[in-house]
Amino acid sequence: MSLVAGFVLLLSAFATALLSGVFGMAGGLVLMGVLALILPVQAAFVTHGVLQLAANGWRALIQRGHIRWAVIGGYGLGSLIAAAVVLLLAFSPSRPLLFLCLGLTPLLTWLPGDRLRLDAERPIHAVLAGISVTGLNLTAGVAGPLLDIFFVRTGMTRHAVVATKAATQVLAHLAKTVVYGVGLLQLGGQGMPPVWLLALALPLSFAGTAVGARLLDRMSDAGFRRWTRWIVTGIGVVYLVQAARLLLAA
Repeated sequence: MSLVAGFVLLLSAFATALLSGVFGMAGGLVLMGVLALILPVQAAFVTHGVLQLAANGWRALIQRGHIRWAVIGGYGLGSLIAAAVVLLLAFSPSRPLLFLCLGLTPLLTWLPGDRLRLDAERPIHAVLAGISVTGLNLTAGVAGPLLDIFFVRTGMTRHAVVATKAATQVLAHLAKTVVYGVGLLQLGGQGMPPVWLLALALPLSFAGTAVGARLLDRMSDAGFRRWTRWIVTGIGVVYLVQAARLLLAA
């Protein structure tokens, strides 16, 4: 890995953890795109999983008093099912397909979540969230917009939403790290950043998460939901352009 690519990875670890600390999902979307540009796809999935596992784990720890643990139980069961299926299929997307999925995923924020009547606090919906969100996470690398649909009808505050989503994403990113890590080990870890670089990126993720948590305190619940939708949509447009460029160049 070049010096420039290493610097980009470290900067992205901090900045995207800050974004996720405020909005709960935008950071992971940005980080996956950055990693897909500088790393092979499979290595990008594993690196993203490791960094997001740390960032979401730290965010969940900071906000642990707001986590709805009943939701985590159902989600965990669904996540395990999705991971087992993808592992058996040995699926790995190409770079153009990855950017296409990254670009389309934010469009899920515009689905009428209040009409779909999905509520993560209902046990069966929590399991469904685990299956669908982890499945998309293992396909596109991120699934925050889909996860958000399951929280639109809940009565949670913004702190409970961010905390509970962070805990669910710990499970999703753990599944991604394991599923793609198995295949990467068979290739001898080809394309992965050096361990020392990941060791530097982790505390930057923690710092970004801490700063994001402070910014979240200053935002209203209404502002939180409004800004999240527009930010991830803008990111999605950028990824669709990149997908088109890659497909035309193929």
